[in-house]
Amino acid sequence: MVEKLTPMSEDFNEWYTDIIQQAQLADYSPVKGTMVIRPYGYSIWESVQSYLDKKFKKTGHQNAYFPLFIPNSFIQKEAEHVEGFSPELAMVTHAGGKELEEPLVVRPTSETIINHMFAKWIKSYRDLPMLINQWANVVRWEMRTRLFLRTSEFLWQEGHTAHATEEEATEEALKMLNIYAEFAENAAAVSVVKGIKSANERFAGATRTYSIEAMMKDMKALQAGTSHELGQNFSKAFEIQFSDEENNLKHPYQTSWGVSTRLIGMIIMAHGDDKGLNLPPKLAPYQVVIIPITPNEDSRSMILESAQKIINEIDGDFRVHIDDRDNISPGFKFNEWELKGVPLRLEIGPRDIENNSVVFSRRDGVEGKFNVPISEIKNKISENLDDIHNKLLESSKIFREENTKHVENYEALIAALNSEPGFVTCYWDENSSDEDRVKQETKATLRCYVLDNDKTGSAVNNENAQGKLAIFSKAY
Repeated sequence: MVEKLTPMSEDFNEWYTDIIQQAQLADYSPVKGTMVIRPYGYSIWESVQSYLDKKFKKTGHQNAYFPLFIPNSFIQKEAEHVEGFSPELAMVTHAGGKELEEPLVVRPTSETIINHMFAKWIKSYRDLPMLINQWANVVRWEMRTRLFLRTSEFLWQEGHTAHATEEEATEEALKMLNIYAEFAENAAAVSVVKGIKSANERFAGATRTYSIEAMMKDMKALQAGTSHELGQNFSKAFEIQFSDEENNLKHPYQTSWGVSTRLIGMIIMAHGDDKGLNLPPKLAPYQVVIIPITPNEDSRSMILESAQKIINEIDGDFRVHIDDRDNISPGFKFNEWELKGVPLRLEIGPRDIENNSVVFSRRDGVEGKFNVPISEIKNKISENLDDIHNKLLESSKIFREENTKHVENYEALIAALNSEPGFVTCYWDENSSDEDRVKQETKATLRCYVLDNDKTGSAVNNENAQGKLAIFSKAY
């Protein structure tokens, strides 16, 4: 029997954890703060990988792999970087029964070791741009963890590039941000805001950090992807130099960018409901599940044969699964596949075979159940999966817009952040101590300055200054 989920309205955090475990996405590991990703959850990650990897390669990036262990001295080379990551570092001090001469850091991110290699590989302007991506695991020793969203070890991709000019690096960082935003909307069906981080929220060692911010169903923000301009900070620290066309030695400008398995958390919290997951079709492990309705043993072989014919026709075009377990009722199967968020369910029984049709049921609840002639199945599946994606994306956008409030002064900002959850926009004059004060008074942070928005207005924290449009919110 499918266990009952904690209702979202009753306890959002419990609801989230219930879904992950009951839908068999992940489970707790015996190592505190880490998780085991189960096959159903890992399949979603594989779809994320597949989608993004094609985009990266299309834009000229190549995959490589760098070691898990990084000499501690490498981490120490870039001052802001080491300061930002010191509290989260996991260190190896002994190996092979002996104490190591130099401790090794289990990578929290790979800027340092990759830049050590870049210093060997980059000698001339002909070696640029260098466009590298890595799919890997990283370790950040988190004290407070939550499955997929924040664990001590997680999976991600990290892109690292080097360019001859600052303009090229800026173009690269924005290009990758746009790829992340396109993925969020076109694959995950989550509406996002593109923005620039404040100095307080910037990546350690970066000159500028861009992000995509999404709103979850509890109206908190989730940073779903980041792209960083690193300037020449790392190329100077690691002595990366190239000869330009006039034979002058220069330090390249660099970027790094990444998304992680927290995207699975985003999909759960942006689309799920009290029935369970509600997966976007492009990332769902199964886009279609077929449930044979076999009221008696006599009809079973005929119905299974018809179901197999349907699979033969649509397999290859869609990810399809037939649930032909004979010791479980159709009602149980319906509930289980709703919990697992399969976008489209097809039911076929004796009466459907007589009518040469099947019954469609959409996970998003639109249209209820409806009959589809067998001859039209492939087209109807395609139409409905496209429509499910569009409806999920539209719902995500409307939800964010309806739960975004604009304020004109500091008192209203604090009041809004302390009353109802959601995004609060205002015009803000960059000031780290003012940001700290907002965080102290509300537990909310400045998520980003909205990109592609040139409007300015009287800043809520400095009426004598023109501020940029900023979003504040409580966040994961």
